This record gives sequence, structure tokens and C-alpha cells, in this order.
Amino acid sequence: EGDRPFLDRRKLVGGATERLMQAPADAHHEFIAFADPALRPGSGPPPLVVLRESKTTPPNFHLTGRGDDLALTAFPHPYPELAKIEKRLLTYKRRDGVTLSGTLYLPPSYKEGERLPLVIWAYPLEYNDADTAGQVRAAPNRFTRLAGTSPLLLLLAGYAVLDDAAMPVVGDPKTMNDTFVQQVVASASAAIDAVVAEGVADRERVAVAGHSYGAFMTANLLAHSNLFRAGIARSGAYNRALTPFGFQGERRTLWEARDTYVKVSPLFHADTIKAPILLIHGEDDNNSGTFPLQSKRLFHALQGLGGTSRLVLLPAESHGYQARESALHVLAESIAWLDAHLAATPAKADEG
Repeated sequence: EGDRPFLDRRKLVGGATERLMQAPADAHHEFIAFADPALRPGSGPPPLVVLRESKTTPPNFHLTGRGDDLALTAFPHPYPELAKIEKRLLTYKRRDGVTLSGTLYLPPSYKEGERLPLVIWAYPLEYNDADTAGQVRAAPNRFTRLAGTSPLLLLLAGYAVLDDAAMPVVGDPKTMNDTFVQQVVASASAAIDAVVAEGVADRERVAVAGHSYGAFMTANLLAHSNLFRAGIARSGAYNRALTPFGFQGERRTLWEARDTYVKVSPLFHADTIKAPILLIHGEDDNNSGTFPLQSKRLFHALQGLGGTSRLVLLPAESHGYQARESALHVLAESIAWLDAHLAATPAKADEG
């Protein structure tokens, strides 16, 4: 079901619990504070201030628990013309049985029966066991926000977006990265199968994108699979020899796990990256694992090997992008890249 927040009151003696609040299946409720006890009717639980929202209703504060429901705010929809964006929670399985999930968004212009070009946005996470990896992390009933360099803004250009697609790397923390490539490829393949099965995506027009470790994943997927027509990698690391004392959850040094460091470094497999890749990086990125040199060297390698790539360096930006000009430029570059390498006349659902 995804994220359904709740609030329980527990007795210190005996441990009995009483549920004071839980989000319903079709909305998202978040506990904010206890209200003035003087507002409590009789001897019941104290009134609560709750933030309520849904897929199409923006967050507003409500006072509950008095026998009625009082809206404290009435913030309007910030972009009502985009209220027709459709949001679906997908759950599916990887071929090794690990349960995966992602949130599928469809543009307001979507017409039933179309198969749209799809962008998968993801960030790999590490888990010790498959059960934990399979938990649904999404909040399917939260209001859809569009801001900054969010991949959801690609919806306005006519692309379907599978956001936060699960890319778990499961195993012993000491050795899980030995199978990093195999696991992210399997997860990506399962994600594509799931969206195609929904009847909304064209398997031949799928791109993958991510930021930081998600960019690292993007380059690896292009190097080790033919699942994608194009990729967009923002502020990533592509040569693990430049992070020799570990990266993300990797505990071993380069000298202890030389083969793994080479295997997961897209730079060492640049000759197998055949799909076009857009590399974006803050020119002043001071994150220790993602200096701009990482994108520059991969770009130079692809140039020398005859690959299709573009390098965009953002002046005065660090690991995240803050300036309005940078956000607009990232979106413009991303849409232009996808339009050039992915977009085409929508296919009919029965052609997928």
C-alpha cells in the first residue's frame, strides 16, 4: 500500500496501544501537533493538528478529534492546469523474486491507448536481505509537486516518468557490489516490463536517468545492457579508481576488490556504451566522490570512442543545483536530449 502514516498512544504500564490517527487508503495524513487540550470533547484523546493531502489536493492543515473536522488552511492548487497528471503505484518482481516498486506518472495530455516514451528515474539503495529491499517506500497519495530540476517536469514535455524506481542491491555488505551490475540490470528490466504491461509505455523508447549514485547507475546500465535508447546522468562518478577507499556502502578498498572496482566503473566500459548519454555536472562540485573530473573524463572517453554524448557544466554549482538559471538549463538540455533520441509518434497500446 505504500506509506500510510499513523499515530498510536501507548500506556507505559501494560503496553496497551490506542490508535489516534491513520491515513486512509486514498489520502496522505501527517501528524503535526497536539492541539490545546481545552478543545478536547469530554475525556477522549486530545485533538490533533493534521496535514492532509491527496494525489490532486494540495496539503492543508486540519484540526481533528473534536467530533468534527475543521480546516485551518485552504491553500489552492498551485498549478490547476496540471491537475490531470495521473499517478500510479506499481509493484512488480525482479527475476530473482525480489519485490520492487515505483511511482508511475502520466502527463496531463495522456490519452488512453497511447504508448508513450518513458523515463525511468532511480537511485540504487543497499540492503542486507530481500524482504527489507521489497518494502514499498513510496507514498502514493502525496500531492504531486513540480519544482527545481525534478524529473516530473518531463511530464510537461509528454513523457511518462517512473519515479523512484526501486534498484536494490541485496547481499552481504562486504561483497554486495560484486553483483551490482547484474542486480541493477535485472531491476531495470523488471521496471520496463511492468510499465509496458500497464499499457502506457513503448519498450523501444525508454531512457534512464539519475543524480549522483543514480548517475553512476545510469552509466552502468548503458554500458552493460541494451535496455535503453538514451540516458541522462547528473553529477555522477564513473571511475572508481578515483574513490579508492570505498564508495557509497562499499567497505573494501580498491586494492582489496580491484576486479569489482573495475567492473562497476563505467569509464572502463565506455566502449560498450552505445546509447546516447547526456552528462550534467556542477562545475564547483566539492562532493568527494563526484568531482567534475568524473564527467569530463567519461565524456572524453566517449568522444574518442565515437560514442554519442554531451557534457554540460553548470557554472558556480556544487553537487546540487541551486540557481534558477541552472534549473531551467538542466530541464532544457534534458528535454532537448530526450526529444532528439527518444520522442516519436506515440504507438498504440496493442503495438507494445
